Amino acid sequence: MNRYATAQFLQSYSNNTTEGRGIQYKNVVKYPLIPQSNNDIYAITEFGDRYDNLAFQFYGDVTLWWIISTSNPNIVSFSSMFIPVGSQIRIPQNIGAIINSYKELNRL
Repeated sequence: MNRYATAQFLQSYSNNTTEGRGIQYKNVVKYPLIPQSNNDIYAITEFGDRYDNLAFQFYGDVTLWWIISTSNPNIVSFSSMFIPVGSQIRIPQNIGAIINSYKELNRL
């Protein structure tokens, strides 16, 4: 599960300037804002819950962990997969539209 797997490479530099020496740089991944919906599910976390496990449980795909993480910015920082026990989290159900927004933002 690599959060940068879909990141596109920026143009690589092939000259010997300080800008780069033939090194490829990955583009920054952008995540869409995820509005609340009446279809969202709310869950209370238990010991061992992680964003990737919840994504597999609700979406059948661990790589969609970012949907749950982005939907709950006040629970834990985006860089952590672990969720504090007893936290109420929102699990969006309209993932088709969310994935389309993600693709559009990142031009995939």
